[in-house]
Amino acid sequence: MPVDPRALRRCLGHFATGVTVVTCDGDGKPHGATVNAFSAVSLDPALVLVSLDRRSKISKYLEGAPFTVNVLSEPQSEVALHFAGKPMAGAPDWRRPDPQLAPQLGGALATISCTPWRCYDGGDHVLYLGEVAGFEVDGGDPLVFYLGGFRHLGPVYQAAPWLQSGDSPGVSWFAASL
Repeated sequence: MPVDPRALRRCLGHFATGVTVVTCDGDGKPHGATVNAFSAVSLDPALVLVSLDRRSKISKYLEGAPFTVNVLSEPQSEVALHFAGKPMAGAPDWRRPDPQLAPQLGGALATISCTPWRCYDGGDHVLYLGEVAGFEVDGGDPLVFYLGGFRHLGPVYQAAPWLQSGDSPGVSWFAASL
């Protein structure tokens, strides 16, 4: 039975995500695309994944090329829209701390600079895995995307509720109770 793509998109929109801009070089200048399909994959080796529509301009630049995942901070909704096709008034705040890696965006909550690891067919998307070459965290609150719009985080829990369960790999009491 075929899946209705619009209904599936609405369903998937119930999963709140952070907002990133993936940046790279192409045609002699920096490029970027707003992406919420980003994930940590592995700590050893340190790998992250971004999923990009294969029709997007940036996807033709990424195979075999360094890229940076810029995790946007709460006040960067205009930057997110800029790289989603709605240009902002000024130019992006491009930075390049390491000339061997992809450009970064100023004001990001965090930046994760990657060298290419692998890419895989993902239907109408391409899945790019990058090996983390460096990262920076500037702090603040993230820009959040939920049900087609930007949102704000609520209050922070004092303790993560799953830490008291056996599902947390760092919980030693669980092993001791066996």
